[in-house]
Amino acid sequence: MSVAEFLKSEHKTAFSFEVLPPVRGRSIEQLYNNIDKLMELSPSYINITTHRTEVVYRDLGNGMFRREFERMRPGTVAVAAALKGRYGIPTVPHVICSGFSRSELENELIDLSYLDITDILVLRGDRPKGTGPADDEHRHAIDLCRQVNTFNDGQMLSGMQTEPLHHRFTYGVAGYPEKHEEALNLDIDIEYLKTKIDAGAQYVVTQMFFDNRHYFDFKTRCQKAGIDVPIIPGLKPLSSLTQLSLLPKTFHIDLPMELARELQKCKTNEDVKALGVEWTAFQARELKAANVPSIHFYSMNVAGSIVEIAKRVF
Repeated sequence: MSVAEFLKSEHKTAFSFEVLPPVRGRSIEQLYNNIDKLMELSPSYINITTHRTEVVYRDLGNGMFRREFERMRPGTVAVAAALKGRYGIPTVPHVICSGFSRSELENELIDLSYLDITDILVLRGDRPKGTGPADDEHRHAIDLCRQVNTFNDGQMLSGMQTEPLHHRFTYGVAGYPEKHEEALNLDIDIEYLKTKIDAGAQYVVTQMFFDNRHYFDFKTRCQKAGIDVPIIPGLKPLSSLTQLSLLPKTFHIDLPMELARELQKCKTNEDVKALGVEWTAFQARELKAANVPSIHFYSMNVAGSIVEIAKRVF
């Protein structure tokens, strides 16, 4: 059963989380240690993020610099395979088009297919401010959805026609309860989301939010727009004082007044972490009571908090 099929099936609210591949040179053991704690809570699947290639400038020592590209984290494909082999549950690598050529994406799909990892999340990915896609990059996630579809049908970028995949890729896409930062308004943003559903996306995972009303309103708007796939809420526990300004600035999200008032009382990171556990557990309980198909946790640097939250909720 694919993740998409599971999310549409009859089941209690599931638990899933997202991990960040370790920086190059660091052992995967730390990642395993964090996941080992979360595995005790029987997650249904694990997502693995992907990051675009970092731009690095090398000092040539003669007053000149050379522009190079260097991937700072190991391939998502490798991490997805390692986690699938170790834990035996579905892994969902993120496949992004920002920073990757069409050919690189085709090679990634080939590798994933060989490994029988066919649950993916299709995303555009963040671009550096003020830049657009390169000539050989897809401009939007919908374009990547279409490439996945043609790959499923056995059509390669070269024009070669092969046998359609026996195990086809199934995929989800991202949704933004408070609107994508580049969208003119939320209704237009949902129109764009609808094109990805019409193209074949089978579920939606939302960006983090801290007010469940945003999720419920977003779900209602999606249903009115004809989007009838599962919409999975994404939650992230707050864990540090720096996030209080960083998250609203980076992700263009609002914090509800009740949470904001309590955060203003926090003096240390530990204060924020404790409040983050309480607030996210409150959100998760309300969402579970509404019978959402799954609750997805963004777990970077907060695995301990998610363990505590999951023990209270699931």
